Amino acid sequence: MPADRAAPARAQSVVRQRSGTVLALDYGVRRIGVAVGELELGIAHPLETIHADSERAHLQEIERLIREWSPVLLIVGLPSHMDGAEHELSKRCRSFARELERRFEIETRLVDERLTSNAASQSLADVGVRGRRQKSMRDQVAAQHILETFFSLPHDAA
Repeated sequence: MPADRAAPARAQSVVRQRSGTVLALDYGVRRIGVAVGELELGIAHPLETIHADSERAHLQEIERLIREWSPVLLIVGLPSHMDGAEHELSKRCRSFARELERRFEIETRLVDERLTSNAASQSLADVGVRGRRQKSMRDQVAAQHILETFFSLPHDAA
């Protein structure tokens, strides 16, 4: 499910209509960073970090956010190495994205997340959040960067 994959006709109209809430997820085994944005504005904001010990608990928290925000689209960061090679979490992220789409019946796209954790750390440092204080915020700011990447991609192709 790469970011540029051909989406179903229903989902294509979601992106082309250019309005609706989008949730982005920076997937991790223990933590998932979440950001929110609006297609029309193309602006992303960090939302929260989900801490859970199981996939089931992660999905329950995501379900809560979906009920609260009613997103029209979900974005999942796809990790890869700098040379483009698969990251050890890539397969899990793809599986996670498929499960989200199946379970919640919301189009889910994967977006390259290379360097988002570094960018998140730098963004936090730029506003004076350093060291251990970053830990609780880094994942949601990484999700914000993933969503900003999605917003910067061209979306008018059929």
